[in-house]
Amino acid sequence: MSPIPQLEKLNGTEVIPFAETNYRGVRRKFGIKKDDRRRHMYLVGKTGMGKSTVMENMIIEDIRAGHGVGVIDPHGDLVEKILEFIPANRINDIVYVNPADMDWPIAFNVLESVDEKHKHLVASGLMGVFKKIWPDVWSARMEYIMNNTILALLDYPGSTMMGIQRMLSDKDYRKKVVDKITDPVVKMFWVEEFAKYNERFASEAIAPIQNKVGQFLSSTMIRNIVSQVKSTIDMREIMDNGKVLLLNLSKGRIGEDNARLLGGMIITKLQISAMERVDIPMEERRDFFLYVDEFQNFATESFASILSEARKYRLDLILAHQYLEQLDEKVLPAVFGNVGTIVCFRIGAQDAEFMEKEFMPKFEQTDLVNITKFNMYIRLMIDGVASEPFSATGLPPLRDEEKTENMEKIIRSSRERYAKPRAIVEDKIARWTGMMGGAEEEEVVKPRKILPKTNIFSQPSEAPRPLVKVAPKILPEPEAVKTPEIISLSDALKQPPVGFKSIRQAPHAEQPKESVRKTIAQPSVQPPQKIPAAISVRPAAPIAPVVRPVAIVPPSIPKKTIKLFNQKPRPIEKKLMPKTVVKLMK
Repeated sequence: MSPIPQLEKLNGTEVIPFAETNYRGVRRKFGIKKDDRRRHMYLVGKTGMGKSTVMENMIIEDIRAGHGVGVIDPHGDLVEKILEFIPANRINDIVYVNPADMDWPIAFNVLESVDEKHKHLVASGLMGVFKKIWPDVWSARMEYIMNNTILALLDYPGSTMMGIQRMLSDKDYRKKVVDKITDPVVKMFWVEEFAKYNERFASEAIAPIQNKVGQFLSSTMIRNIVSQVKSTIDMREIMDNGKVLLLNLSKGRIGEDNARLLGGMIITKLQISAMERVDIPMEERRDFFLYVDEFQNFATESFASILSEARKYRLDLILAHQYLEQLDEKVLPAVFGNVGTIVCFRIGAQDAEFMEKEFMPKFEQTDLVNITKFNMYIRLMIDGVASEPFSATGLPPLRDEEKTENMEKIIRSSRERYAKPRAIVEDKIARWTGMMGGAEEEEVVKPRKILPKTNIFSQPSEAPRPLVKVAPKILPEPEAVKTPEIISLSDALKQPPVGFKSIRQAPHAEQPKESVRKTIAQPSVQPPQKIPAAISVRPAAPIAPVVRPVAIVPPSIPKKTIKLFNQKPRPIEKKLMPKTVVKLMK
């Protein structure tokens, strides 16, 4: 059997220390080789026994060594502590995701740019997440409709999780999506089957899906993350370039179901991104170490395939949780059938009965239930071969002297690179859902304030009319006067003189009692009106329209007299009655 890897004998980049042995009073720090980590690592034990401390030490060592690292933490404490020890040379490599930071939401669209051969993985991954969250209400019909909905949206450009609700309720949107479907089986479902559902049956079939999906999308925090079309986080780029993904899914801040949903979607995206690395020669694929604390929250049925296939794509898992009953009956065999290194802290009697098989004959049930704090029993993978079980003690927690005080810089850097202001994101989502009108509003003229005296503007640009949004349209050119008519002085006060274009009165100004406007027209026999020399009127052009001067009459002038153009007021002319009318009156 190969000896336990010692740091004194191996390069620091090839082995990650996490514990020390105590044999005959001699303490020796040891770790695990990179190649052996590709067979995954599993930690189990009661809360407070030292699992998080072991993971903290390993994560920091990986980051310092320049490795690609991912940490999914459903409590938030592990990630927040890691942030305090990030070295300065890796600040720009950190991708810190904190959904509770609602003012700066990141964009993560699990439906974006999925290759044809991986679409079924996205659908099954989301199915597994939903099924795990809603085990009591999940049904075969829900899964059937949901699966076809997701596969349809994967064929439609610009789809997000918001499209699930809209696909089921909006006929026009559904028609657009169905027209883009390339899978004949999926298209047949929507054209030949779903379209023939009667209204009552369709309502009963889609109501549970709308109810459950609506619970997530009704949360502003989740909606702002999963409803953006273009993701700001590229999992493939993170893995290939050895960056560090820190996902803070604190249940106390974002809710348990929301944490499960986001964590499950990100793990699904990581799995697909890892499988896409098939286009890179195996020797050139960088290892990406994914730490998942309390991984039972994300251990769906599709998680088993990650354990069995991730090794060849250099996605190396380090999984931790508290007791075996948390795992699904399909996931538990996958874990123990694919994990190379097992680390057992103190566990309960029921779990000890199962775990005893992994540590016999060295340790029995009584040993497993009586392990002291920070101590562990290990079956370590060494050069591809499982060692005999042995006991060890975890390394001490990171010291305060090692803190780098780079947390604020990392948070600020991640906001600038991967997040957007909340107002911008919500505005885009509102426009997509149609809650805000997509048509641009018309720019027209705002009525100007009435001036204290009569003013004449020879050009419209001279009038103090600021441009604003939405106002009535400008009045058309008045038609030619057909019949001369003499009207009362009170009507004349409301109109500009002959030959001048009228302006609509401001909406806020006091309106005249008469509801009908009339245009003043002089009799055909009337002599030409004398115009003051100070005012010049531009003659009408035969082709191009002429901008006529405008006269404004303040409403405060007395009704019985008016002075226009410095002329004396003229008496009101009375129209003679026809002789026939006079005779009848007599």
